Amino acid sequence: MSLIRRVSLLMLLVVVLALIGGVVTTLIAARDTLQAQLSVKNRDNVQSLALALSQQKGDAALMELVLAAQFDTGHYRRVEWIGSDGRTVFRREAQAAATQAPAWFVRWLPVNAEPGVAQVSDGWRAIGQLQLVSQSAYALDALWRAGMRAAGMLALVGVFGGVLAAWGLRAIRRPLDAAVEQADALQKGRFVTVAEPDVAELKPLARSMNTMVGRLSMMFDAQARQVEALRQQAQTDALTGLFNRRQFMLEAQQRFEASSGDVQAVLLWRVQDLDGLNRRIGHAAVDQMLLTLAQTLGSGDEDDQPLLGRLNGSDFVLVVSRLEAETLARALMARVRGALAGHGAPPVMAGVAEAAQSVGLPAAMAAADRALAQAEAEGPYVVVARTCAGSVPSPGEGDWQRQLLQALDEQRSSLAEYPVRDASGALMHLDCPLRVQLRRDGAFESAASWLALATRSRLTTALDQRAVSLALQQIARDGVARCVNLAAASLLATEFVAAVSAQLQSAPQDAARLWVDIPESLAVSHPGVVQEVTRRWRPLGVRVGLEHAGAALSAMTRLYELGLDYVRIDARYLGGIGRDAAVRRHAEGLMALLRGIGLGVYAEGVSVPDDLRVVWSLGFDGATGPAVTQP
Repeated sequence: MSLIRRVSLLMLLVVVLALIGGVVTTLIAARDTLQAQLSVKNRDNVQSLALALSQQKGDAALMELVLAAQFDTGHYRRVEWIGSDGRTVFRREAQAAATQAPAWFVRWLPVNAEPGVAQVSDGWRAIGQLQLVSQSAYALDALWRAGMRAAGMLALVGVFGGVLAAWGLRAIRRPLDAAVEQADALQKGRFVTVAEPDVAELKPLARSMNTMVGRLSMMFDAQARQVEALRQQAQTDALTGLFNRRQFMLEAQQRFEASSGDVQAVLLWRVQDLDGLNRRIGHAAVDQMLLTLAQTLGSGDEDDQPLLGRLNGSDFVLVVSRLEAETLARALMARVRGALAGHGAPPVMAGVAEAAQSVGLPAAMAAADRALAQAEAEGPYVVVARTCAGSVPSPGEGDWQRQLLQALDEQRSSLAEYPVRDASGALMHLDCPLRVQLRRDGAFESAASWLALATRSRLTTALDQRAVSLALQQIARDGVARCVNLAAASLLATEFVAAVSAQLQSAPQDAARLWVDIPESLAVSHPGVVQEVTRRWRPLGVRVGLEHAGAALSAMTRLYELGLDYVRIDARYLGGIGRDAAVRRHAEGLMALLRGIGLGVYAEGVSVPDDLRVVWSLGFDGATGPAVTQP
């Protein structure tokens, strides 16, 4: 039972007891007064009657006649004349008169007045004693009416007091409810402050809670900054701030896989004889030269969305999504030559490889390396370009769009299934990315080959709605929980969120086993959209989390307000965790950050058993990837 309800019941009990006590006290006081008045009446009446009898000169017949006449008036309960010898000479007794008061009232609160007693004499001779008891019905009626009036008045006072008490309790309840909501928000990882109430006893509580929330928020922000520092340390080159070799290869691999037909170009740069430069001009001057080179390479056209990294001491690499990469490389070489003129003009060469759709990152890197070797043979500031063509011609955008529309119309889509297991090996749920059969006789292709085009063609909403439908159908069939990943473009469409909500509401039991992955980028750019999604779907039992996370978690200072259930850490930020201490420290920081706000943490794409062992040792809730699916 809640505190407010306990206080309410206690106040109600006090009011009822006060009401009963007031009525009882009033009735007892009124009864005592009426008994006293009735006793006085008995004494006065008996004295008057005794005087009348004394004037009858001892004539017993006349005296009995007077007594009978007086009794017949109906005002008396008992009239008795006792002679001087102790024998009863005259006695008349009547039943108690009827009253308006109920029987229980008469029984519980009787009016018992003292009988009137007087001496009867004939001159100086005593001839007996007279006793008289009046009827008490009128007194009981008066007492009943007084009790009803008192109960009514006290009831009105009680109702008014109850209203005042309810108003007072409501005034007290508001700060208590605010404190409960604040504690509940804190439990869910949200830092909420409340206004200090006017109630003196509750003001210190609110002030203490606000202070604690403020300190926890500061701790969370400090932890987020620490995680960001660890991320920089694990993923970037300490001198230039560019991606280090490991992180660059992971980022470039993902970019090539998600290219969806876009041309990818690799530009490989090398500073020749770096060791000799260190000996001739010193490490400090070489560091400044390398920093200038990195800044110049990163100052290209922003529309290219370049991916820049430092592979080792002397090699830099740039990946861009554009045609005529050789033209870009020559323009950058001119900038590099001018920027390094003040550093002794060290020899710099570049090799360029333009890769078609079916060419992967390793082949493109090998082609760029061969071009760089040829550039080194030709001399400083030379750019050599090679074309790395694929074996399969790339279809045009119109062909892709037509194939997607036909696949949607003919429902040529399915869900892949990748197990997500916990540390004990138990299956938690199945990751189910959507696969689409673009050609009737072809294979079901992953989103990497069609997602970019689907986004440009605004087809993601139909594809993602199909994925949700398939997941609910399969859950209904076997009862195994499944997870689908939804595109940011779909979630930004309000009609999509409403349509999926209707799907979930129509299958509540299946929806309770559905997991939904949201891109981390959407939580950064549109946190309000994520909040709306979690507000609508989580009450239906759906678990909502971020996928491919790690790049922006430490920068999302309001992460705890999104209403998420879990976060999946991208494989790019866990690769090599078994052997790289910096990656492990970053993962430990992410775990502390996410655990601090009550989120589940899962590892994506774990491919090495040694990495998986470290993932379990850090306390991840679950993991997926080749290392998890292997027996």
